[in-house]
Amino acid sequence: MRFVIVGAGRVGLRTARVLKESGHEVVVVDSDQQAIDRAANEGFEAVQGDGSTEATLAAAGVERADALGALTGDLNDNFIACLVANHHGCRTVLRIDEDYREDIYRKYASEVDEVIYPERLGAIAAKNALLGGSIRAVADIARNLQLVELTVTDDAPMRGYTLSELELPAKSQLLAFGKHGESYGLPDADVSLESGDNLVVLADFGVLDDVRRIVVGDTQGRTAAAGGA
Repeated sequence: MRFVIVGAGRVGLRTARVLKESGHEVVVVDSDQQAIDRAANEGFEAVQGDGSTEATLAAAGVERADALGALTGDLNDNFIACLVANHHGCRTVLRIDEDYREDIYRKYASEVDEVIYPERLGAIAAKNALLGGSIRAVADIARNLQLVELTVTDDAPMRGYTLSELELPAKSQLLAFGKHGESYGLPDADVSLESGDNLVVLADFGVLDDVRRIVVGDTQGRTAAAGGA
């Protein structure tokens, strides 16, 4: 997947890193040249310019992006960037500067898919919001290893099969299972997988896409977590 991250500060760059480490294509946008140089030195495609302008976002390839994270410290700039990205069909994530604004933006900003307050949620939550779909990162265990939570959908190839029949790829392991609306427990081999059930899997980044296809299905389109959540 391709992501545009507007803002190469602490939150933006951390989010860009975890996305890149998961195998995604990331473009970083910032008006500050030093921030852009820092991002470029880390191997990111970096665009210097005002991320709240159409010209800068066009230079970052917003029309080809799956999602845009507006993660600067300026709420107005973030909101405008989301409006532009929404016009191009991107999933949009808006960083707010005060948590009391969250309910207001969730209620009235229909152009924004997710509103985050990173000071509370952290970079993993920002990445989850960008990815969307039915797979969520729980923790980065190592640079190549991640703990993820997946939700079974109606289109999952393994829906209706038992856990004993679930064949996950090598370098992945089922750690916990929870029926829809129930808490997690140790996997029971005789329990069947139904829509809405949740699984916690430990997997190498290289096989996360295969795990997603097996458990979630491949109907999420552009907003699905692909190539490593």
